[in-house]
Formats: sequence, C-alpha cells, structure tokens
Amino acid sequence: MVVTIYHNPDCGTSRNTLGLIRNTGVEPVVIEYLKTPPDRPTLTDLIAKAGLTVRDAIRKKGTPYLELGLDAPTVKDDQLLDAMLAHPILINRPFVVTPAGVRLCRPSEIVLDVLTQPQLGPFTKEDGEPVIDQTGERINHG
Repeated sequence: MVVTIYHNPDCGTSRNTLGLIRNTGVEPVVIEYLKTPPDRPTLTDLIAKAGLTVRDAIRKKGTPYLELGLDAPTVKDDQLLDAMLAHPILINRPFVVTPAGVRLCRPSEIVLDVLTQPQLGPFTKEDGEPVIDQTGERINHG
C-alpha cells in the first residue's frame, strides 16, 4: 500500500499523523511540501479529493494570510491557489493520500479513516493524548 503525506516536520499535527501511519508498519512517501510544493493540478486534486473548498485548505495561523488580504470575501479560488503556490506555508497540513482516499488530517486521528492497515500497537500524541490502545484499537474520547 502506497501512502503519501504532505508533511511539515515543524508541525506537531503533521508529526503525529506521520507517527500514526508508521504505527501500521507502512513507511510512507514523505513530501516536505515547504521544500517541494505540489504543482497547481496536484494541489487542486488534493483539495477536491479531500472534499474541501480551497478556502478550507488554506492555513491562516502563522502565515501571511492576512497581510496578503486573502481574508477578503472577494478573493476567488484561483487567487487563493496562486497564493498557496507562491507561499506554500499557506497550504494546510498534513494532506495524506492512500488508496482509500485523501484527507487533510487535522486533527491527526483523521488519518485513521484512510489507513487500511491496522495499528500495530499503542500510540500517544506528542501532547500526551492517547489515540490507540494496547490492542491497536482507536480510543474514543467522546
């Protein structure tokens, strides 16, 4: 099974998502999208297959979102995509692609929806929140 993650190693959510993928025994294709951003067709495809709008896929926190005026309701999808390609930090993360689908994994546990391999053991997020129990089952927090 080929799994691809568009990863930012400086992001805790992205690191947790990568950890959950690796907890299945799968070593994913890791694309550090800040170094190797997707091209426009790939980015458009990721957003569409994840069931998102372009505006849903843009990252606001810690980015030039406001200073570029991207919050204006008159800014069209093409303009948002242009900004995301010019400033990859605007691409929300992490996107994960598997044969079962594409997800923007925020929170990181969303990746479990598209992983077909079982979790091999317990997994705890960096903040100490347990996600997978000793038997490899997802812990329901709600």
